[in-house]
Amino acid sequence: MDRLEQELLQDAEDDARTVEFIKNYLPQELKGKFTDEELYYFLDVIVEYYAESGILDAVPDKDGCIEIDQDKVVDYVLRQAHKDNMGDFSADDVLWVVQGELEYGETFGDED
Repeated sequence: MDRLEQELLQDAEDDARTVEFIKNYLPQELKGKFTDEELYYFLDVIVEYYAESGILDAVPDKDGCIEIDQDKVVDYVLRQAHKDNMGDFSADDVLWVVQGELEYGETFGDED
């Protein structure tokens, strides 16, 4: 297996772990509301937002944290989902997904 294949496999495994974490993170009333396909889609769009917004290039504060405006992430996800014909979702529901993704990142970090 070449390096690119290894990286793609690692990314796919990390995405799977993130989606499972988000599914467990969601409150009981939202469990089962989103399909796995929708959660993977949201995850891709969240990562796209981070890349396009410049967050990935932001300088961390003295505590090593980067401030992320979750409402802006949610708005971006909702706009993209509508544009991509994935459906119209509640901002409150998608906020749980965004928070779950951020919590996963804080809990497990990027092991790069």
